Amino acid sequence: MNPLEVLKRTPKSNCGACGYPACLAFAANVARSGEDPGKCPYINLDGLTFEKQAGTSLDKMAEKHDLDLIRHLRDKIRDLDFTTIASPLGLSLPPGEKGVLSFSYLGQSVLLSKSRILINGKEPEDPRDQILLYNYVYSGGADPPSGIWTGLESLPNSISKIKTLATYCENRLAQLFAGQSIDTIFSLCAQLGGKPARNSSATAAAIIPVLPHLPQQLLFWDEEPEDGFDARIKILFDRNVLDYLDLESLIFSSERMADRLMLLFSQAK
Repeated sequence: MNPLEVLKRTPKSNCGACGYPACLAFAANVARSGEDPGKCPYINLDGLTFEKQAGTSLDKMAEKHDLDLIRHLRDKIRDLDFTTIASPLGLSLPPGEKGVLSFSYLGQSVLLSKSRILINGKEPEDPRDQILLYNYVYSGGADPPSGIWTGLESLPNSISKIKTLATYCENRLAQLFAGQSIDTIFSLCAQLGGKPARNSSATAAAIIPVLPHLPQQLLFWDEEPEDGFDARIKILFDRNVLDYLDLESLIFSSERMADRLMLLFSQAK
């Protein structure tokens, strides 16, 4: 099938709802790689039939990439001495558990060995969690958190990630916290081990230990409709954060923080 046959049935608005950056990219994968046309909520499928195509969809390609990266990271940590790196990373060595590290990840209990990761006793559903945790362990630790906070825009080579952080973390949390009491916000953060931050002009400010030596400061300004101001969130990172995670994993850790806070809020309702 010609991708243009699929394209003309899409809204051609490049809205991104299908997970692709443009309607043409989506149409090409439907026509040539067997992507599910139903991923576009606006496509007109009347009178159109699809034959199963040989190939790999974008989702499957991403999944394969993640699994390959996990195997690569496991190979990289295989020769690490856990007893040496545990302390610099703020991790524990459970008694009687040889070759296992124990630590907290957004209020969840993690057991990490050189072949497996368990979060609250279960294997992670999203491979990106494993990538993040293996990357943290492989860093080996460096200077401890400095207590000096910085925005993502001040970290090297981060310009392309600023919008991603806003989309997947800051904007979502701003919508969640808008109109909520300060007690509610602090209660949610406390469930992740968060504590109020001092000397901030924000409506609410909390420091959340995403990982033992990876704190993130959450600043929240509530909406002020009479002045035309929407609710806003700003995430700050410790100056030494890139000693522990690469930028991609760092942004994902903030996304996961937003996921956890939203889940806890929905459970409390």
